Amino acid sequence: MYDDIAYNEENPRRGVIINSPHGDDVYKGVPKDYTGEDVTVNNFFAAILGNKTAITGGSGKVVDSGPNDHIFIYYSDHGGPGVLGMPTSPYIYADRLIEVLKKKHAAGTYQSLVFYLEACESGSIFEGLLPEGLNIFATTASNAEESSWGTYCPGEYPSPPPEYETCLGDLYSVAWMEDSDIHNLKSETLHQQYELVKSRTASDNSAYGSHVMQYGDIGLSKNNLFVYMGTNPANDNYTFMPQNFFRPSSKAINQRDADLVHFWDKFRKAPEGSPRKAQAQKEFLEAMSHRMHIDESMKLIGKLLFGIKKGPEVLSAVRPAGQPLVDDWDCLKTMVRSFETYCGSLSQYGMKHMRSLANICNAGMTKEQMAEASAQACVNVPSGRWSSLHRGFSA
Repeated sequence: MYDDIAYNEENPRRGVIINSPHGDDVYKGVPKDYTGEDVTVNNFFAAILGNKTAITGGSGKVVDSGPNDHIFIYYSDHGGPGVLGMPTSPYIYADRLIEVLKKKHAAGTYQSLVFYLEACESGSIFEGLLPEGLNIFATTASNAEESSWGTYCPGEYPSPPPEYETCLGDLYSVAWMEDSDIHNLKSETLHQQYELVKSRTASDNSAYGSHVMQYGDIGLSKNNLFVYMGTNPANDNYTFMPQNFFRPSSKAINQRDADLVHFWDKFRKAPEGSPRKAQAQKEFLEAMSHRMHIDESMKLIGKLLFGIKKGPEVLSAVRPAGQPLVDDWDCLKTMVRSFETYCGSLSQYGMKHMRSLANICNAGMTKEQMAEASAQACVNVPSGRWSSLHRGFSA
């Protein structure tokens, strides 16, 4: 974990983290092997592969597994088509993650592996990329084309405690964790949990929610959750209920808007004329300005490359289900670097445009053409917190 929540100045309960309105502290006693700048793509991959020599910083702990072991991986961050966020640069790209999982399988160092993934467009990480036969079962918070959703947010019911100005969790993660908290995991299967989480995360097909997906070796879902998560002995006598015990929230927040919800609630609650109110307004306006810059820059690049009429069509095209996002992943990373060189960091919001950049690759554009279009679209390199010079490159 990056470990920037518990003692953050914006946390009203210093040293405590909750993920539900009336929840207990979920921070105390949690082992932290890698925090801060040690949370990197390379360390994550090295830990999965059990490669101690490739680790830099942290505790040095890795998944030192053998052929009879069962592995559970839960990953949560911002995301976009084909990419997962990291608190450091660069980000995780789907091709590299799948390559690492294949390498882990080839080494014969697990019997089965379950991967729970929370991120926007998280289905794109496995869609058309994760083959059967690796003994991997993966579920994702959303399909390859949609955002995931925050929950227990200000203005929802149930709401976070009044002193909180942020969402406490996301629909998918809260759903599987709260399900695991009350059930006997020696008898509940992965499939049963998948169905419950899918139902709750979709919010009964309301306007708020996403489509939980499953990939890989679906047959593994007959296994009991206990194999991967252990269980709480206090739940041994709990009878599994096929219906959702937890009532869905009255509404949810698109994950990409969670920061805006925080800034707005902070602004709304701050005393009139206070420095805190001015700071919240500044943060909100900066975020909105950055979003407009990213959106307008990408639109203009599309028009410069493909023409005024065809540009928007090419950038928004979605490949049929079962196909990966892009044919050439190195091309995608090159296009990301070209964009960020001239237009500044994509940031967590700009990840939504990864499909546009992938489509530019799929259309056969070269890095020279992309660089020229980016330079024309973004006359000035953004400075400050949104600059790629300050934040590093996403690829």
